[in-house]
Amino acid sequence: MSSGDRTLFAGLDIGGTTTQVVLCADDLTVLDRAEVATPAADGGRAMVGAALGALAPLLRRTPGRLAGAGVGAAGVVDSAAGRILVASDSFTGWAGFAVTDAVEEALGVPAFLDNDVNAFLYGEVFGGAVRGASDVLGMTLGTGVGGALWTGGALFAGPHGAAGEIGHIPGFGDLPCSCGGRGHLETLASGRSIGARYAERTGRRLTAREVAHAARHGDQDALAVYQAAGVGIARAIVMTAGVVDITTAVVGGGVARSWPLLEPFIRAALAAEPPVSGHPIRLVRAALAGDAVPVGAVARARRELTAGVGV
Repeated sequence: MSSGDRTLFAGLDIGGTTTQVVLCADDLTVLDRAEVATPAADGGRAMVGAALGALAPLLRRTPGRLAGAGVGAAGVVDSAAGRILVASDSFTGWAGFAVTDAVEEALGVPAFLDNDVNAFLYGEVFGGAVRGASDVLGMTLGTGVGGALWTGGALFAGPHGAAGEIGHIPGFGDLPCSCGGRGHLETLASGRSIGARYAERTGRRLTAREVAHAARHGDQDALAVYQAAGVGIARAIVMTAGVVDITTAVVGGGVARSWPLLEPFIRAALAAEPPVSGHPIRLVRAALAGDAVPVGAVARARRELTAGVGV
């Protein structure tokens, strides 16, 4: 088959801060990629438009036939309707937006929508750190904290698309969360929360990456903030294991770039408070980095088009 005859899939990861797009071959190999800032304050059409604008030059310079598109989007989504149901206060005009309609209208191919963390987990299961695993909690630590479940070898989204959303379950203190609740894991382990917790302790405003840098250089306040994040993550893993008996947890997102700092705190907390099953949880860092969500979205789209059925 010539390059002009090959089948292509587009993957879009529309996050709270940045949007990643990839163009993949049929075997999920990434042929090209791009990144653009997400205009989260400008509404759904602007956000999808930015993603499509980043995709356009990839399509122009990559020979082949586009067969479909997958979208991983921040928030609670209705995958069947291709629409955002609930979004955090990081977004304007995102809740209720018909994502797949907009993408299909622009590209002229079928499009499929997933929550970004569901797509992340698809990517890691089909081509990443937990390839072939049957029971996994996927967790992303970025602008917010997201979770997804893979049970019995398949994604479990639940009847309302919110299964696995461990980032927004109470039990992690009493701080106000971006979603309007209190005491959620996101108040400890998201990028912006790590910066906020450090500022509360020191009066200094730093990014999560800067806090990590300070921690690596012996800043005790920075270390305490990352320890609190690690303990919270471990508690979330144990809670999930107690409900659905997962065997593996894969952690990704921007905060996980500081894995050498974060991992020992998570492991220490897991050792101190093991799952009720008595079996240790396999803890791994995501392998696909920024490609996990868009590649996972492509894996979902490819499966849908091959099988011709919904999730």
